[in-house]
Amino acid sequence: MEDDASPPAVALLDGVAPAAGERDKREAPEGAVEFPPPEAGKAAGARRPAPEQGRKAGAGAQEKRAAAADGPRACRLRRTLSRLEELRREKELCVQRTRGELRACRQRMELITKQQASVAAEMAAEREAENTAALGRLQAVSGRLCRELDTERVLQAQIRELLRKQERSTWHVAVQERQLEGAQKSALEEEAAGRKRLREQAAKQLRREEAASEKAERNRLRRVRKSTCLQKELGLRHQKLVEDAQRNRKAAVKFLKASLRRCREQEEQEEKEARAHMRRRMDAVLALKNSVTANRETLRKFQAWSQAKAELAEQKAQTEKEMILAQGGDAFRQLFHQRRCQELEAQNRTFEEEQRLRKQEIVGRILKEEAKDESRKKKQSSSAKARDRPTLREKTWSYITDVCEGRDTAVPSCHLLDGDGATHPRASQLLEAISSESVQGDAGNSSWQDDTLAEPEIPGLWKEDYKPYQVPKEDADRKPVGGTKMDKDILARTVEQLRSRATHRQVVSGREFRGRPFKSKPRLVHFKDFDIGKVYKKKITLTNATYSINFCKLVGVEGRLRDFIHVHFDPPGPMSAGMSCEVLVTFKPMINEDLEGNVSFTAQTGGFSVPLKCSTKKCALSLDKELIDFGSYVVGETTSRTITLTNAGGLGTKFKFLRISESCEMGIAQSAMKTSSVFTDEDKSFYDKIITGVSEQQIEGNESPPTDMPSQKESGKLDSKEQEEGRPTESEGMTVTPVVTVPHNEEPTEISLGEDTEGEISPFSSVKVPVTFTPVIPGEVQAKFKVVFRNQQCPTLYFRVMGVAVDVPVWVPKPSVDLKICMYDRLYQDSVLVHTRSKAALRLKFEVCRELREHMELLPETGYIQAQSCFAVQLKFLPRLSLPEDAGKYFDKESRVLEAPMTIRVADQIKPVVFTVHAVVTTSDLELSPSAVDFGYCTIYEAIRTQISLYNHSLLPQGFGFVGVPKFVDIQPNDGFGTILPLEMLQLDVIFQPTKAKEYDFELICKSEINRCFKLACRAVGVHPPLELSHYQVKFAATSLYDMSVATLYVINSHVSMNSLTHSVPRIGSEDASPVGPTSFEFLLPPDSPITISPSVGTVLPGKRHLIRVAFRPVLPSKLVHQEASQALSRPAEAKVLRKDTTSQKKDLRKQSFSMLRPQSQDRLLRNSTTPTAELDKQDLKFSSNEYQIAQATLARSFQGKFDKFVVPCVVASGDTKDRKGTEPLSFSPHNTLYLELWCPAVAPSVVVTSNKGKTISDFGDIAVGHHGIKKVSIQNISPEDLAVEFSVLNPNGPFVLLNPISKLLTGETYVLTLSFSPRESILAQETLDIITKRGTLSLTLVGTGVASVITCSIDGDVLDMGYVIARESVSSSFKLQNCSTLPIKFSMQLDSLSRSRSEDQPRLPQFLTSRAQRTEIVGTQNYSGQSVFSVIPVEGVMDPGKAQDFTVTFSPDHESLYFSDRLRVLLLEKKLSRQILLKGAAREHMMFVEGGDPLDVPVESLTVIPTHDPEHREEAEELKPILVTLDYIQLDTDTPPPPATRELQVGCIRTSQVSPKKPDHPLTVSALLQLKGDVKETYKVLLVAQVVTGP
Repeated sequence: MEDDASPPAVALLDGVAPAAGERDKREAPEGAVEFPPPEAGKAAGARRPAPEQGRKAGAGAQEKRAAAADGPRACRLRRTLSRLEELRREKELCVQRTRGELRACRQRMELITKQQASVAAEMAAEREAENTAALGRLQAVSGRLCRELDTERVLQAQIRELLRKQERSTWHVAVQERQLEGAQKSALEEEAAGRKRLREQAAKQLRREEAASEKAERNRLRRVRKSTCLQKELGLRHQKLVEDAQRNRKAAVKFLKASLRRCREQEEQEEKEARAHMRRRMDAVLALKNSVTANRETLRKFQAWSQAKAELAEQKAQTEKEMILAQGGDAFRQLFHQRRCQELEAQNRTFEEEQRLRKQEIVGRILKEEAKDESRKKKQSSSAKARDRPTLREKTWSYITDVCEGRDTAVPSCHLLDGDGATHPRASQLLEAISSESVQGDAGNSSWQDDTLAEPEIPGLWKEDYKPYQVPKEDADRKPVGGTKMDKDILARTVEQLRSRATHRQVVSGREFRGRPFKSKPRLVHFKDFDIGKVYKKKITLTNATYSINFCKLVGVEGRLRDFIHVHFDPPGPMSAGMSCEVLVTFKPMINEDLEGNVSFTAQTGGFSVPLKCSTKKCALSLDKELIDFGSYVVGETTSRTITLTNAGGLGTKFKFLRISESCEMGIAQSAMKTSSVFTDEDKSFYDKIITGVSEQQIEGNESPPTDMPSQKESGKLDSKEQEEGRPTESEGMTVTPVVTVPHNEEPTEISLGEDTEGEISPFSSVKVPVTFTPVIPGEVQAKFKVVFRNQQCPTLYFRVMGVAVDVPVWVPKPSVDLKICMYDRLYQDSVLVHTRSKAALRLKFEVCRELREHMELLPETGYIQAQSCFAVQLKFLPRLSLPEDAGKYFDKESRVLEAPMTIRVADQIKPVVFTVHAVVTTSDLELSPSAVDFGYCTIYEAIRTQISLYNHSLLPQGFGFVGVPKFVDIQPNDGFGTILPLEMLQLDVIFQPTKAKEYDFELICKSEINRCFKLACRAVGVHPPLELSHYQVKFAATSLYDMSVATLYVINSHVSMNSLTHSVPRIGSEDASPVGPTSFEFLLPPDSPITISPSVGTVLPGKRHLIRVAFRPVLPSKLVHQEASQALSRPAEAKVLRKDTTSQKKDLRKQSFSMLRPQSQDRLLRNSTTPTAELDKQDLKFSSNEYQIAQATLARSFQGKFDKFVVPCVVASGDTKDRKGTEPLSFSPHNTLYLELWCPAVAPSVVVTSNKGKTISDFGDIAVGHHGIKKVSIQNISPEDLAVEFSVLNPNGPFVLLNPISKLLTGETYVLTLSFSPRESILAQETLDIITKRGTLSLTLVGTGVASVITCSIDGDVLDMGYVIARESVSSSFKLQNCSTLPIKFSMQLDSLSRSRSEDQPRLPQFLTSRAQRTEIVGTQNYSGQSVFSVIPVEGVMDPGKAQDFTVTFSPDHESLYFSDRLRVLLLEKKLSRQILLKGAAREHMMFVEGGDPLDVPVESLTVIPTHDPEHREEAEELKPILVTLDYIQLDTDTPPPPATRELQVGCIRTSQVSPKKPDHPLTVSALLQLKGDVKETYKVLLVAQVVTGP
């Protein structure tokens, strides 16, 4: 009943608790005080608003919070009411159930009371009857009833108390419901108000959206108007462009006409040159005709000489004939012999001449062919395929070499094919040899006639049927035959070299294929168990395993397989990667032998082969077991087992099962026969001797066979060892132990074979033979058998049979109980089965040895086993720590192995049954090292990782885990959980990251799976540094070599207050807080790192932050680039040495054998190759050298990628860097150090520069200002995908311009960028052009120098006044221009009077009609003749840097005028106007002249008629030239006499080169009339006299 009543109480308590919690939650919004979060406090501390603004903001925030909290409060209220309703129903149900239990309890109490009354009555009756036994029974019943009654009373009291509590809780719930009714009404009202506010907000939002839409519409209309205006502007611009195009077209037509005129002039010039060339040819023909006439005369002279010579010869012959006849000899015979000798000498001379001409022609053809080959090689690519056979040129060179050295020309053809054994002599040597031979051949035939013979200038001119000599076809195609064995070896080696050169490497996407080009399926073509005469076919599938297209060609099979194997293969042509083709292999056996070989193929990347094997039918015999163990059987029982003989081969044979001792001779003979089939004749004789000795000892021997024969495996090992060593296992001096056949009565009869012990086994079949065991005598019985076969190639098989005969009926099937590995203080159990063969029940007693009774137990200690059944005894093993001392001899402390003997004693049996318990006892200790960890100082923005070792001293794997780990500690891997293997040491990482600045002292607990605890003490000091980083880890994107990735972060100083109550202040552990103020930092970069941090040093004010820029630019190590450059420099030297050595090998091949040449050549190659490499290592490569740049570009192409991780410390110090004195360092604390982790992956560039040896710097050099230079840069996409290309924006006002940008670069494509440099001023310009792709950025550095064309002039000012000149005379003046720049400057001089645009620039009205203030003319009066008044020489040219140029200006007027002027423009480089010089001059008709007075003419050209006076009447006409002098007399004061009015007149004289008609001693006199016009008119005659004095 108590159990039944307890659950409602628990349910009631559980129900009351949520109600109280919910009441607290309901009351919290009304009476609770909400504290602002820490972030709000920080914000308030940083910026405090005004009180009024704060109150307004607080009121607005309170309204928003109230509005936002209305909805959730109503929802919570509804949920609370529903929970209270459910709780009330549950309470009522519990009250009803408790009341029912109370009623049941009362009914039980009433029943017990009634039973007590009846028992009391019965006790009274039995007491009266003095029935003691019944009275005692009734008293016991009465006591039980009393106890039950007391129990029911206690239970009743408990139920009443529980009922009272449940009723109280029910009332409490009802009270809460009534309390929440008012709150529910207010919540509903608040919800309605909230919905109203939401509608108002929605209306406001709608009005705002309408206003925003109107604004957007206005913006759209504004954009439409703007686009309309822009279109109009574009239309106007287009119209302007059309007009400009039309004007340009007119100018182009003009220039086209000029170009056509120049073309016609050029054609006329060419026609003149053709006529001149024809004239020269005609002259040559005439000269040739004259030469022919002279040669004819020479021929007639030669004919006369020939006739005279013939006559002399005839006279000589007649004289000799007469002399021979006079001596009595045979004149006819002597003359005939002499004539024959002369004819033979003539033939020899003719043959030698023909030979010489033939050699000259051959040499000419060879030289011509070499020239053609060189031109062909220049056009072809460097990787030309090797030729399969020697060319005609090589054969001819070899033939000529043999002829020159005097050897036989019939050289074997193998010498011509061997490329390493023959060298080509130079043409000069051949010509020298030919010339020497020709001279020697002609020396005997020289005479006086040879000096006067004439030859034509043109070969064939005197012969109409002249044809050049041609080598006969039979001589050209002549090939030497035969050859020695060495020649054939050289030919075979050469062919192999040519075949090996036919392959080439296959490189795809930067990876070179290496390995087998084609995969064959199957890998081995095996024809098994074949029959002679039949045909077998198999297919091979070849799959292209390379990276790209490949070819496959059948080479053939090996020579010994060609009579039996035929391969049918149709070459499929080019095969893509992964494609397959089939090969049909046909095998027709003719002999019964095993064959092995390969089917060879060749591919574009190398040769490969498919192994092929053909095997005859064989017997593959084996036994399923080598040992048959019957176990223990009682004497008199019989049991049987079977052994299976299996033939897995295709050949059958006869077999026979025998005991080893029955037929030992047969086994030895078989082994000897088998050995004879494998070994040589000497080995056979050796084994015959052994067999003979063994057979003799068998006849004479009387010893028994050994009890232990080796098993089949051991015998097989011995046989194989003997075959390898070629001798028996025992020494030759020792005798072999005889094996004698044992009589059948001495054999163990307990083990026997069945009836079917011999027969025939078919191919692929098996035979089962029964083995019977019938124990007779107690003890162990063994028997060994063998299986012999008729087929001599089948080895003898051996197997062994054993069993144990016992006379005890009780035994243990598992005499050894292995408990494996056990731990101390852990319980291990096992069941031991005991069997009996007895037909009666037996009593068993189990005993444990005395030393192990505290650790091991067998339960039960005594038991009975029924007849022919089994009994299970329970083994319990609980090893204590004292086991090593208690066990004594049964426990090995080193190996921890326990061997405990257990005894089973059988009743009425003297011999007990013993079994052994084996166990390995180990500890469960785990060791943590070090035992204590001190993390030191660690900031709250970083984590410190340290390694600890966990060592398992146990021999069993154990699970472990760190439990109760603090939040600021992390253990990896697997969060500190895992399994540790036996005697294993695991390395664990303990990561400590403090959350606040304080001193930490804690313990880490490691628990094993058996709940053992191991503690690790830890200490640390948390540091809160004054500064913090916005990012403590920066992961750069994959950056290409020599590209740059930039990341930004901030150094923040958030320490603005020393109030530790509002926020945590910077401090070290428990020390004093850091002061508020400026704080400095410094980043310490590791040396030689590709990282740049700017600024690396700075100061951050309180509440501020400082921007930091981190740049990552991967570069190649300079050491690696130096190594690559050194290797590149050493390659040409090594190739040169190798080429020299190859040439020496070819020369030495004709003089010594090939075997003697190879070691000498290798030594020479090693000796020569080491010298240049050592010299190159000594060279110092600079960064700007071409070799360094080429090596750098090569390594960048083959770069495979690299990943580096850098940790950059940032030290922090209080104070400003500006406040330190001189070089005094700030006080940096090592504990406040921040750490920035950088992940830097570097990859190969996707776009590289292929021009200018891979350099990314384009230097335009010096370019004149106003001109432009062009550079072309080739870029290539080496990535495996197409790339979209973007370019960075160059300075629009700068001098550099990219002329042909590109938007996409295909994979492997090369594009040429055109860059222009146009400096506008003298400046050293440098910009960077970034080629941006999604895989990286390639930066091109553009450098150029703008040089200004600066010149200086020797004229002070910009005016050159030529002075006065007599008309129709000229005067010259010179000045200098000096080039002060570093560039040669091309100049040109232009006069405005000769400018084409002068007529266009002139206004519509003449200048003389305009006022003096409006006149802006530069060009003054010009000559009437149309020639220029001023001229300058030279007009154009080039001034070298620092040089000066002299210019002469000539003034040549043809009439009198005072207004001659012009402007001289100095143009540099055809564009730049460098200087303008104003030229002035005046001309008079006479040497004497008068100037002054008021002007009566205009200083410009007029429209008046040019006067045409005769020279005789010019003086009369000029006498009338008036001069107007106006005198202004002004009288200001009547008291003082007025000053007279004065005007000045200038009288000049001009130096002239003309001869004066008057005498030079007489002065020049000129008269003039002076007329005064005013109040008084008077006339005066003024005489002007001038004396001309000539200077020294």
